[in-house]
Amino acid sequence: MNIWFATNNSHKKKELEAILGTVLKIPSEAGIAFDPEETGASFCENALIKARELKKLLRSNDNLVIADDSGLCVDSLDGRPGVFSARYGETDGKKLTSLQKNLLLLEELGDTKKRNARFVCAMVLLMENDRFFIVQETLEGEIVEDRGLLRGDGGFGYDPVFIPCDEHANVEHAPLERTLAEFSDEEKNLISHRGKAGKYIASILKNF
Repeated sequence: MNIWFATNNSHKKKELEAILGTVLKIPSEAGIAFDPEETGASFCENALIKARELKKLLRSNDNLVIADDSGLCVDSLDGRPGVFSARYGETDGKKLTSLQKNLLLLEELGDTKKRNARFVCAMVLLMENDRFFIVQETLEGEIVEDRGLLRGDGGFGYDPVFIPCDEHANVEHAPLERTLAEFSDEEKNLISHRGKAGKYIASILKNF
């Protein structure tokens, strides 16, 4: 049984392989053109769109497909960038780099003191078009106050502007001292939205 991950993002593949403890295949490595239009209004809808599209392209029942849709939701921006996290700031089809998106986010937030945010990950394990498991998890945190606090070389995307909160602290949403980009891969996988969702998917895979 082959397990495919519906992404062409090698960072995500590496991260999920570590979480699941198994080898995944992705479309780009198999020469499969995969670029589904993410038209869903929620992370769950987009994850299903990606999983079903890849399943259709594989044309074989001997494949399980995992897909996820994830993003950053900022309370002071009414949940934006949300499902548009990967396309945040995009104009006329021109995408911004991760650094440009992070700087745009800080510009939009300005000097507001309310900087609560969360990473959200919806993850699907698809066996057939209408037979699947889906789970959605979050990682709570806050956005750094200015560009001078962008820190870390690890992770990807919005990790350098996001400070995770200690869910075990006595004070609700007590921030940790590091951005997510300053966590090791192993540390990140223990607390991240994708790590939490992936653990549920891993437990389901054990029954196959």
